[in-house]
Amino acid sequence: MSEPHAETGTPAPRRRRLNRKLAPWLFLAPGALMFLIYVLIPIVESMWISFFQWDGLSAKTWVGLSNYLELLDDDAFYTSLKNNVIWLVLYMLAIPFGLFIALFLNQTVRGIRIYKSLFFFPFVISQVVVGLIFSWFYAPGFGLFFELTKWLDGTGIAILANPNTVTYGIIAAGLWPQIAYCMILYLTGLNAVAPDQIEAARLDGAKGIKMLWYVVLPQLRPATFIAVVVTVIGALRSFDLVSIMTDGGPFGSSRVLSYYMYEQALSEYGYRMGYGAAIAVVLFAIMMIFISGFIWKMWRDERGL
Repeated sequence: MSEPHAETGTPAPRRRRLNRKLAPWLFLAPGALMFLIYVLIPIVESMWISFFQWDGLSAKTWVGLSNYLELLDDDAFYTSLKNNVIWLVLYMLAIPFGLFIALFLNQTVRGIRIYKSLFFFPFVISQVVVGLIFSWFYAPGFGLFFELTKWLDGTGIAILANPNTVTYGIIAAGLWPQIAYCMILYLTGLNAVAPDQIEAARLDGAKGIKMLWYVVLPQLRPATFIAVVVTVIGALRSFDLVSIMTDGGPFGSSRVLSYYMYEQALSEYGYRMGYGAAIAVVLFAIMMIFISGFIWKMWRDERGL
């Protein structure tokens, strides 16, 4: 007569296996809950509100796609969109500049900590302070930039008063802390670069640009990914510098989508929540297109496709 089969597991091992499976989800739950409440639900709410005419207090009125159709005939929207594209293109300069500064600072020489502190400084001050500093820097009459251009051409350039140059002046202010942020990301990444691969590449005769392109940069992909995502988001939500430095002027020429959304939805000239939400949806769509495209490219590179 055959012996009965022994039990494959006891309650204690099964409980341990269950705990191991549940533990990651329990740690993720608070962050996931906050992300749901403060990110995903507001995104869906904004999309829903964009189909209404609403002042934020009275009853909503369903208008369907009217807010989006109005955007197509809104010159201020196109000005804001154009400025956002300029921001996005020029803001990406923070990534190579941050990389080159990180490569310069990633060495053990006398006084390198002082240089690191000086380059790190713009990152720790707020955007409001950055905006004020550059407003004074550009100010006609006493600003250093104005005085330098006055010394060169005799009249001086009031960069924030000229509709053709104001956006570039604000972007220059934004690049100052953004370059510092990218520098920090790359300095962290360079500390994780495998020294044995560097030595092997040197033995094979690689140096300079070849060493950087084929050995160092592939190991900096995680830092590059974060730098690109943060830089794209920073370029598209460039509200604070515009508000501090020009308030959207002169003549609305420095508006960006985030600032125009605020003007329409929350300022004394607006209280059009539905129209502001439609602008926010367009801004979110642009952001997702750029970030999703970059993630897709990185995924294909990792898979070797």
